[in-house]
Amino acid sequence: MTKIGFIGMGNMGYAMLKGALKVYSPSDIIFTTLSEDKRNRINAETGVRFAESNAELANNAKYIVLAVKPQVYPTVLKNIVNVVKEESVIISIAPGITVDSIKQTLGNNIRVVRAMPNTPALVGEGMTGVTYNAGDFSFEERDVIDQFFNSFGKVVYVDEKYMDAVVCASGSSPAYVYMFIEALADSAVKYGIKREDAYKLVAQTVLGSAKMVLETGEHPGVLKDKVCSPGGTTIAAVAALEEQGFRNALIKATDACYEKCTRIK
Repeated sequence: MTKIGFIGMGNMGYAMLKGALKVYSPSDIIFTTLSEDKRNRINAETGVRFAESNAELANNAKYIVLAVKPQVYPTVLKNIVNVVKEESVIISIAPGITVDSIKQTLGNNIRVVRAMPNTPALVGEGMTGVTYNAGDFSFEERDVIDQFFNSFGKVVYVDEKYMDAVVCASGSSPAYVYMFIEALADSAVKYGIKREDAYKLVAQTVLGSAKMVLETGEHPGVLKDKVCSPGGTTIAAVAALEEQGFRNALIKATDACYEKCTRIK
């Protein structure tokens, strides 16, 4: 039996597959996608074979990753309900879809891992929130789950009640970061810096600042204060951001994201 099967090859499915190939051989993986062109391209690029149907995939893989949009879940679950086994492990990455809702269709005996990865997984720097009932899994299975998610970034394990907040913190937030990079680069272009240089200056600064938070362990506010000299340029810019509601805009964005998650069924 193949170890890992991906149902869906959108941005996240493809990113996770690329990560999995760092620790598993192509023969350990199988995938499905509706696009014949994409199926052939990914097969040629990676050597990973494809299944003709979701049912065929579920019948041939132990760890089944549901890498499709929430609105497609009812169809996909119906595709595989008659072929998943007690030893199968379902890995769901859709926002708002609970473990219990999947069990209602597939059966209470089916083990489910709920996760929220993000698109930086494509470059091995993903952040994934994961939840599951550890008592339902063997030590070996838990090791496989951990190895899989670590293959394309970092992992935080949380209670399921916090998964909608994980969507806000890391699942959707790369979009906000890209907007920040674009806007700050535009502001530099305004003063004469070449666009390609502006993107490099800003993106590397975001990368370095994030590493400072992760590797120093210092509070972001402390790191911010270290950049802000009294009466200097940075504190003037920070004051302008506060005046324009920078923090409030992010909190409101998170509120909108969270509310949307809670409405997904």
